[in-house]
Amino acid sequence: MLTTTPEIDVRALPPAHRHPTVFGVMAGLQPGGSMVVTSDHDPMSLRRQIETRHPEQFVWDYLEQGPEVWRV
Repeated sequence: MLTTTPEIDVRALPPAHRHPTVFGVMAGLQPGGSMVVTSDHDPMSLRRQIETRHPEQFVWDYLEQGPEVWRV
């Protein structure tokens, strides 16, 4: 079975919809699954929320670290 990695570019979303959108995609991931989030700033507040909701259940890797685009 071929699976694709969801990529979410939150830059186009209103700020109030960014985190809920990411959590919605996360809810659909299979165990061991992954996704990529693209942002216009370092999404550390998102990381803290994920760590709080899902302690020790994910890995956070930077694919790109600014200054204009962050991808994790």
